[in-house]
Amino acid sequence: MALGGFLLLAGIAHLTVAREEFRAQVPPWVPLDTDPVVVLSGIVEIGLGLALWLWRRPLVGWIVAAFFVAVFPGNLWQWIEGRDAFGLDTDRARLIRLFFQPLLVAWALWCTGAWRAWRQGRRRSV
Repeated sequence: MALGGFLLLAGIAHLTVAREEFRAQVPPWVPLDTDPVVVLSGIVEIGLGLALWLWRRPLVGWIVAAFFVAVFPGNLWQWIEGRDAFGLDTDRARLIRLFFQPLLVAWALWCTGAWRAWRQGRRRSV
């Protein structure tokens, strides 16, 4: 429930109060205009948050984990380029933030039972 709420709030922030902050995280090599990328990612986050609240199934966990992996290059780019956003105004703060992304992936897999289901499936096939 907490991860779903986190994603819902982040998605709403994409569309409202933190739109400029999120624009600062879109790398220039993304082949779309920055604002639609921010809006689309916000909509996806809202959908993922709702999915976690409503279904909390292993498949949802894998999808949420994949989303966290997909947005990691933007976080990495923010650190490499020294882009300030969300109070991350030092290289150290931006670097520390990168280490939280794998924790989000693990959280998505844990809270939906995706990791457990995958491990149980592997044991049955061995």
